[in-house]
Amino acid sequence: MSADLPTPATDRYFEDYPPGVAVEYGPIAVTEAEILDFARRYDPQPFHLDPARAAAGPFGGLVASGWHTASLMMRVLVDRFLSRVASLGSPGVDELRWLAPVRPDDALTVRVTVLTARRLRSKPDRGLIQSQQEVFN
Repeated sequence: MSADLPTPATDRYFEDYPPGVAVEYGPIAVTEAEILDFARRYDPQPFHLDPARAAAGPFGGLVASGWHTASLMMRVLVDRFLSRVASLGSPGVDELRWLAPVRPDDALTVRVTVLTARRLRSKPDRGLIQSQQEVFN
């Protein structure tokens, strides 16, 4: 496990993402104010939006939207992992799960593992990297 890839994001290309490499980034502080702001804007369910109602709800307190957690992870990917000179976006997400609630004052870590890397037959000057992202306390 590494704290980052050896090549800076400003100079990363396909070859800089070998299968099996894993990096961790964090901590990412989660504040109550950010949870409430995200909920007001994008996911206004009571357990994300109202601390009093959340206390009586299924999680026993305020929790972040899973989409908020995914957004925090995406920000880390853009800031720390993805190439700033060669990234062409993503063809999609295969699986997304929220296994544990994220609460105010949690400190999250993002782990990115490169699973596969292959050149595209149709465009051999480009490659496709499949990675797994995990967010945990």
